[in-house]
Amino acid sequence: MTQGTPRGLSAAQQDELWRRYRAGESLSAIGRALGKHAASIHGVVAARGGFAPPPRRRAPAALTSAEREGISRGLAAGASVRAMARTLGRAPSTISREIARNAGRAAYRALAADQRAWQRARRPKVCRLAADAPLRAVVAARLAADWSPVQIAEWLMTEFPADVGMRVSHETIYRTLFVQTRGALKRELTAHLRTRRTMRRSQHATTRGQARGQIVDAVSIAERPPSVADRALPGHWEGDLVAGAKNTYLATLVERHSRYVHLVRVTGKDTTTVVNALIREVRRLPVGLMASLTWDRGHELAQHRRFAVATDVAVYFCDPKSPWQRGTNENTNGLLRQYFPHGTDLSVYSQRALDRIAQKLNTRPRKTLGFRTPAAVLADAVAPTG
Repeated sequence: MTQGTPRGLSAAQQDELWRRYRAGESLSAIGRALGKHAASIHGVVAARGGFAPPPRRRAPAALTSAEREGISRGLAAGASVRAMARTLGRAPSTISREIARNAGRAAYRALAADQRAWQRARRPKVCRLAADAPLRAVVAARLAADWSPVQIAEWLMTEFPADVGMRVSHETIYRTLFVQTRGALKRELTAHLRTRRTMRRSQHATTRGQARGQIVDAVSIAERPPSVADRALPGHWEGDLVAGAKNTYLATLVERHSRYVHLVRVTGKDTTTVVNALIREVRRLPVGLMASLTWDRGHELAQHRRFAVATDVAVYFCDPKSPWQRGTNENTNGLLRQYFPHGTDLSVYSQRALDRIAQKLNTRPRKTLGFRTPAAVLADAVAPTG
């Protein structure tokens, strides 16, 4: 598998991915069209710096698959190399080399030989700025001085009018920055670009019409009752997603009064997957134990109304970029890194395994609870009185 090629995508789907990206579609829209998560599509596009791979073509002088089939038939019939060369209109040395590099007369197979030749032909051209040190030094110096690639390309033509070797297009500069060829421009130079982007965007890309940063009918945390804010009563929870390696996630739910935690296995970050998993988890709780849930502005809870109807739980959303408004959940996520260090593939954990880890946290004394355990505090809070 080559760099920037997603698992499970056919050649036609890969072409479709880049066609949609060039047309300016969002990564989320492309992911929906191809049945992939947006994060996976981002990984594909970012690996190539936002530049679509050029279409591959067979070199005019290369043997065709039909000619290799002719060689295979000739070998089966016992024909000589010179006889096959005359039939195909090729030099005998070409036929001889083709047979020798593909297992010899006894084991030559046309399809396997053609596939190997196609793979061997995947030789990338040497990057212009990687091969030309003087030009690379000039371009890097101007980038470090906050010049744009367009300004650099135009300045080179006026500064070195008689030296065609000191010419490079702005697209080549962008490509070298974003694709990161070894020995070329350092990635740190992208920090000097005005947009600070790390990959090329389509000229047709737009966010118009996309509900970016907006969740329809979101109820602000400002409307949450005071009894929730002061932790006086049990039943009010905070939630979030914890990210792992390979675009894997798990959901965390923490009860504000007791710091009791539930870990929820999710198979993706999309809102349908996350909300379905949360609904299943809430239904595992005793009836009435969750009265409200406070979440951040992540679109994984865009279907919050469906969640609220299915669980009878009120949902509140934090202000943008305000993680401290879910302080209990943020602290718990920090504790979880003991069990899930950064770079952990979270997809390998079953729900049963997550339940065991949650139990460890819930039966561990917490300083903020006077060294009582979350399980004991929650049990006391919900125990019947009288």
